[in-house]
Amino acid sequence: MRIRHSVAASLGALALVLTLSAPADAATGTFVYTYSGLDGSAQTATLENPPSHECITLPEVADPSSSSPAHTPLNRTDATAVVFTDPGCEGDAFRLRPIGGHGSERLKLRSVLFV
Repeated sequence: MRIRHSVAASLGALALVLTLSAPADAATGTFVYTYSGLDGSAQTATLENPPSHECITLPEVADPSSSSPAHTPLNRTDATAVVFTDPGCEGDAFRLRPIGGHGSERLKLRSVLFV
């Protein structure tokens, strides 16, 4: 009887370890940023539950020759957001902590990576 309990406990512990060590597919929450619309007015955009470990170029500001970079990011996800000055997660980088990390209007970005 004790052997069955020991085996069951071991299998349960193994399943728990495998579950906890698996990478998450997405950051949970919302990432908010501001960009200039076609008429020059401030527009707000959000990324809901963005994928983790995948570079996201912000579509509204993807082309440096035709748009100003986004600014004023707010990270309301459960992952660290690394924002980049250039598309494709290139250029200077700045980290925003999970659940409330933010930057001012001076922090310019064109892409983001959630880690």
